[in-house]
Amino acid sequence: MNAVAAVTLCGQLAGLSRGDALQRAHEILFFVGLGEVRYRLATTYSQGMRQRLKLAQALVHDPELLILDEPTNGLDPTGRREMLRLIRDLATAKGIHLVLSSHLLPDVEFVCDQVVLLDKGRVLASGRMEDLLRGAHATYEVRVKGARDAFEAALVQRGASCTPTPRARCSCTPRRDVRLVFAAATESACQIRQLTPSRQSLGEMFTDTVAGGAHAHP
Repeated sequence: MNAVAAVTLCGQLAGLSRGDALQRAHEILFFVGLGEVRYRLATTYSQGMRQRLKLAQALVHDPELLILDEPTNGLDPTGRREMLRLIRDLATAKGIHLVLSSHLLPDVEFVCDQVVLLDKGRVLASGRMEDLLRGAHATYEVRVKGARDAFEAALVQRGASCTPTPRARCSCTPRRDVRLVFAAATESACQIRQLTPSRQSLGEMFTDTVAGGAHAHP
């Protein structure tokens, strides 16, 4: 089959008439970037083109919900970026509800706004992406003018973790309140020049959560 025939068939299987399915096939193949090669045999397609064809087959009947399992599997970096942009456009601009399953966590972070993390069939965490990446204790990048060693020591004394970073900054995680940072600056006679909240990546969050789960459930 060529791409037009393959997508038209899926439209008919979903209940569209042949005429409607054929019209939708042409439209959706242009949408996924295969319009110029829609009459080529699918067996001559590259891996990336085949992934786009599968996406077109799933979209031809205009679904409300789209479930994608490893949609970037086997794609080169350029093809992966293009596929992710296309998927995100479906969710944001086209209003299609999207469920994405992937072990490539940067893909999930790029596309999704809600996440469920699974490890060996067990739910480790779930919720809004921003809430999960912010973590239970917010982390800040701090730049001070003055005795940075004294400032960091005052932070640690107040129960915050503190890691030196380049450019005269440190990364700190106050355990209760960001006001601890200002109290440490006052005690060490330092002036805070920058206080920027930061967030971990989904991969880092997953690794930390798995480690915590392993510790809690030996």
